[in-house]
Amino acid sequence: MSIITVDKVSVRYNSTEVVSDVSFNIAAGDYLGVVGPNGSGKTTLIRAMFGLVGLAKGTVTLFGKDLSEFREWHRIGYLPQKLSSFNLQFPATVKEIIGLGLLAKKKFPKRITADDDAAINKVLEMLELTNIKNSLIGELSGGQQQRVLLARAMAGEPEVLILDEPTSALDPEVREKFSEVLKELNKKTALTVVLVTHDIMNIGRYASKLLYLDRRLIFYGGFDDFCSSTEVTNYFGEFAQHVICHRHS
Repeated sequence: MSIITVDKVSVRYNSTEVVSDVSFNIAAGDYLGVVGPNGSGKTTLIRAMFGLVGLAKGTVTLFGKDLSEFREWHRIGYLPQKLSSFNLQFPATVKEIIGLGLLAKKKFPKRITADDDAAINKVLEMLELTNIKNSLIGELSGGQQQRVLLARAMAGEPEVLILDEPTSALDPEVREKFSEVLKELNKKTALTVVLVTHDIMNIGRYASKLLYLDRRLIFYGGFDDFCSSTEVTNYFGEFAQHVICHRHS
């Protein structure tokens, strides 16, 4: 079942077309890695898919509804590109930060109640944060902070999780652990994951599908098809895609 459809989407900044005629579908349970060089339009494409950037051309359909008509944003969790988008000096505990992720599903007045404890405790346990639930967010390491923000995005039990280079500021060991957490969430809960990443050499270890963007769509599909794609061979050079796919010994 296709839950997100992008059809011939183009995005312009001023007179420059930064994403050109991109089309693809995301099915329920997919783990899609979105990769490409710096300036390739990855973040712009993701933002356009969810109405944060206007479309010059094309359409986006979310859960069967046109983007302009879609209102069920609680079905989509989002973890932005930079931790700086969240004030880490705000005097809130891990449990309080995670609770904020429940507000999208609530009607006015939006507030966290005692009845929300079960949902908060569930995601605390899932992401192994129970032992630091009363710690202030600013007291945590970068890896712990990113995991807390992931928990906030997961608290409302979204059907799709969008992550925009969430590990770019983390060291390799923490990045590896974070990637394993995402893989397990996708595998055990059938959560649909869309991960924008610069780490093209490792995405094949985790994702089920790959979208390679360089302003236009170079490739979209599974890794077996990635290995046999003439377009990919012409783009990267012979055999280079086999290093990326992690499907060969």
